[in-house]
Amino acid sequence: MPTRKERQALYSWKWRKYSVNFRRKNWRCAMCLKRGVITQATCVDHIVPHRGILDRLFWDPLNHQSLCDNCHNSRKQRIEKTGEVPGCDAEGVPLDPNHPWNKGGHQNCEARNTT
Repeated sequence: MPTRKERQALYSWKWRKYSVNFRRKNWRCAMCLKRGVITQATCVDHIVPHRGILDRLFWDPLNHQSLCDNCHNSRKQRIEKTGEVPGCDAEGVPLDPNHPWNKGGHQNCEARNTT
C-alpha cells in the first residue's frame, strides 16, 4: 500500500486533469448502467487495481471506468474484497458471472417448478 506521499504523487494534477477529461467522455457510472440506472460519475476507477505502482496499468485508458461515489466506495470495494459482484440487472439477472443462476442453476429451479 502506498504511503500518503506516494499516493499524492500518483494522483497529481496530471491525474486530476485526465480524470476530468475522461469523465467528460464517460459521464455515466459504469456499474449503475449495468443495473439499468443512469447516474452521473464522480470519479475514474482502475478496473484492475494498480496497488500504488505507477506503470502502464495506472495510465491505461482501457483499465479505467467512470463510477459514482457510491459504487466506487462501496460496491467496487466489496468486489475487490470478496470477488463477488453484488446486485442484479433491470430484469433481475445477477450481475456476477459466477453466480449459479448465470451458470445454468436457474434451469434446475424451473424443472422443479414444472413437476
